[in-house]
Amino acid sequence: MLATSLKLVTKYNYLSEKFEKAYNWLSNHDPVNMEDGRYDITDGVFAIVQRYQSIKFEDAKFESHKDYIDIQYIAKGYESFGQAYVEDCTLTESYPNDDLYFYNMPNVYTQVTLRPGDLVVVPPEEAHQPRVLYKNSEEVVKVVIKVSVK
Repeated sequence: MLATSLKLVTKYNYLSEKFEKAYNWLSNHDPVNMEDGRYDITDGVFAIVQRYQSIKFEDAKFESHKDYIDIQYIAKGYESFGQAYVEDCTLTESYPNDDLYFYNMPNVYTQVTLRPGDLVVVPPEEAHQPRVLYKNSEEVVKVVIKVSVK
């Protein structure tokens, strides 16, 4: 699923070589049986395998990144995932060295439920709210693939 605006869907080539390598990596690896951590895929593309307990909606922050497009893939568990446009958000915390920016809860946002095998693609112009529990808190195994926009 890719949910975005027309201006953003035409700005990025979500089938470029970098994305094809990322999707191929996901197809050929089993994150549930991998160690947490970083895995280099190709120049400008790497995966981060992570495990965590999903959290309440009110405890999850909206965040964005300026240098990378995120591909967030659920390998195990269920998660609600929020999306908003950065232009509709108010910045509250900024960590440029980590390419990480946090925001207050926006007035307009979308939630989608992700299940095993689902992924979302999030460009820098969109803020996202990961880790939100779907019905109950549960362990989630997720791969976040970072695709450089440079």
